[in-house]
Amino acid sequence: MKPIWIVDDDQSIRFVLEKALAREQFPVRAFANARDVLAALDDDEPQVLVSDIRMPGGSGLDLLAKIKQRLPGLPVIVMTAYSDLDSAVSAFQGGAFEYLAKPFDVPKAVELIRRAVEESLREAVASERPTDTPEMLGQAPAMQDLFRAIGRLSQSHVTVLITGESGSGKELVARALHKHSPRGDLGGNGPFVAINTAAIPKDLLESELFGHERGAFTGAQTMRRGRFEQADGGTLFLDEIGDMPFDLQTRLLRVLSDGQFYRVGGHQPQKSNVRVIAATHQNLEQRVKDGAFREDLFHRLNVIRLRLPALRERREDIAVLARQFLQKSAKDLGVDAKRLSDPALARLLDFGYPGNVRQLENICHWLTVMAPAQVVEEKDLPPELLAEGGPATGAPPLAALSSATAPALAPTAPSMPNGTIAPASAALPASSTAPAPGADWLVDLDRAARALLDAGTPEVWDALTRQFEARLILTALDSTRGRRIEAAQRLGIGRNTITRKIQELGLDD
Repeated sequence: MKPIWIVDDDQSIRFVLEKALAREQFPVRAFANARDVLAALDDDEPQVLVSDIRMPGGSGLDLLAKIKQRLPGLPVIVMTAYSDLDSAVSAFQGGAFEYLAKPFDVPKAVELIRRAVEESLREAVASERPTDTPEMLGQAPAMQDLFRAIGRLSQSHVTVLITGESGSGKELVARALHKHSPRGDLGGNGPFVAINTAAIPKDLLESELFGHERGAFTGAQTMRRGRFEQADGGTLFLDEIGDMPFDLQTRLLRVLSDGQFYRVGGHQPQKSNVRVIAATHQNLEQRVKDGAFREDLFHRLNVIRLRLPALRERREDIAVLARQFLQKSAKDLGVDAKRLSDPALARLLDFGYPGNVRQLENICHWLTVMAPAQVVEEKDLPPELLAEGGPATGAPPLAALSSATAPALAPTAPSMPNGTIAPASAALPASSTAPAPGADWLVDLDRAARALLDAGTPEVWDALTRQFEARLILTALDSTRGRRIEAAQRLGIGRNTITRKIQELGLDD
C-alpha cells in the first residue's frame, strides 16, 4: 500500500497522526507545507492525503485543487482549526473526501483515514468509469423477457398496452418500442409524443389530444394542432389510459378504428398515421367490469400486452441501477460519482420501493448531493430507508418482539462529567446482569434467533451482534466503574476498538 501523506505546518499535529497511524500499521509520510507536497508528486503519490487548510506558503484548498487536477481519484481529507461554514463548503466543492475540524479525537481521525484508504483501494480495484447510459437495464428474468418482446416488436406497427406500477418505467418501454420500430430513430425518424391523460383536466384533454379550431371556445384565438397531429408518422404514448374520461374513450376508439378525427370545433376530418402505445397502473379488466372503461376500447388497445415488473420483483437489478443513477447524477452535477458501501447497498436491496425505479433514482440523486463522503455508508442513507429498517419483508421490528423471544436492546449508558461512561448498573435493571458460568443462556439466544428468522426479520446477524457487543461492553464498564481502557483490557480488545464500538452502538449518547 502507498503511504498516507500528512500536510500540516504544526509539527505536533504531524507527530500525533504519524504515531497513531503507525500503530495501525499504515505507512506515513509527513510534510510541513504544500510546496513540498507538489514537488514530491513528481516521484511518488499517496494512498490518502490529509491536509491542513491554513498554512504558510499555500492553503490546503489550493493544494486540494491542484491535487485533484493530477490525481482526481485521490481521497483528500481537509482539516482546520477554523471550523466555519465557508471552509467546509469550499472543501466539499473542491472534491474533499471529508472535513475534519480541529481539535479532533485521534481515534476518530484514524477511523476516518481508514475509510478513505478503503475507498482508495476499492477505487483502484474497480476503476469503472461512466459509459454511455443504456436506455434500459435489467438482469432479472422478467426484464429479459421484456427485452425479447421489444425485439420481436421492433418491425411491427401493432398497438401495445404496457401495464405496471407507477414509477416502474413504462414510458422508457414505450420510448424503446418507438426507437427500435420502423417509425423511430432506427427507422423512419418519426416523432415520439407523450401525454399523461390523468394529469390534464377533462375540459382540456380533448383539445390536447385532437386540437381545436380558432374560435372553438373562449380563448381559442388560433388553430392548434393536437397530439395526434403532432405524432403523425411516429408514436403517440397515452400514459395512465385507465383514467381517461369515459366520453373521450369513444372518440379515441374511433381514431384507432379508422384513423380519422375532428379538431374541437372543426368540420373537416383529419387523418393521422400514428402508432398508439398506451400504459396504465390500473387493472383495466376490473375497470371494464365496473363500467368505468369501454370494453371495445380495451380490446382495441390490448393487442399486445407487456407487463413491467415492480422493482421489488427484480432485486437483482437494484445494484446496477443504483450505480447507473449515481453516475448519472454525478455527471449532471459535475462531481465525482459516489459509491455504496456493502451495508448501504444491503439496505437498498432490502427496501420495498413503493415508488419503484423512480424512487431509487431520486434516492441516488439525494445521496449525490447529501452524502458527506465518496463512499456512502449506511448511516448516510435518506431517513425513509433508515426509519423503515427493512420494509420489504414486512416483518415486525426487533424491538417489537417480546423479551421472551428476543433479548431487549441494550439501554443507553449515561455519560459522566469526566467523559467516562457511567457504570452499566446505572442503566441496567438488576435482572439483566450477566448469567453465571454454566447458565444455559445459549438456549435463550437460540430461541431469540429462531423467532427473528421465522418472522423474516432482516439483518438478524447485525441485530443480535449489536445487542451482544453492547451488553458485553456495558458489563465490562460496570465492572471497571466506567474506565474504558481497563474495560478493553479485560475484554481482550484494543482501546481504539472499544472507543469505536461505544460510538457505533450509541452507548455514549
